[in-house]
Amino acid sequence: MPNDPEPLTRWTAALVSRRTTLRTAALSAGTAALLAGCKDDPDGPAAGGGTQSGGTKGPDGTKQPEPSTDPAVVAAMSTAAGQVAQVAQRLTAAGKRYPALAAQFATAAKYHAQHLAKLNEVSGAAPATVAQLPPLPQGSAAALADLATREQKLSVAHATAAAKLSGTNARLLAMVAASETQLAASFTVKKKQAAR
Repeated sequence: MPNDPEPLTRWTAALVSRRTTLRTAALSAGTAALLAGCKDDPDGPAAGGGTQSGGTKGPDGTKQPEPSTDPAVVAAMSTAAGQVAQVAQRLTAAGKRYPALAAQFATAAKYHAQHLAKLNEVSGAAPATVAQLPPLPQGSAAALADLATREQKLSVAHATAAAKLSGTNARLLAMVAASETQLAASFTVKKKQAAR
């Protein structure tokens, strides 16, 4: 009969099955992401406990978590703080040596100082100290390239460390990594402009 639907062939059945599978996979992944959620305080009101314990109020009035006592977390956060302190000092030294780039380096150093304060607060460790810095490269373009490379390497290291942690510590390291990526990109753009 001309109005009867075409019988399913092997090819049509395979396409429908593939589409159905892809839709189901996408819906399942989306649902899992929505339901998973990241809970920092498993005993908090959202988890059924009635009160929150530990932590202090931050400057904006929100509850700040207690510093972690897990040795792996403390080590990761302390290492990150040391790396951030070192690059901040390097930026300050480069700004003094190359006054034409001082404003750009000062802005980056300010971001790193803020990150360092938060890393020290969250880790509960003593503020990081920096050993003797290696000498800066000769020329502002070489110094800019060196700092861009260092920022990019740190962003990868901090993103990798963030993937191994959870909660506040992971978010903080991811934020620091994102900032370092942006700084590396801005230094690279300036380097290309300086080369013209």
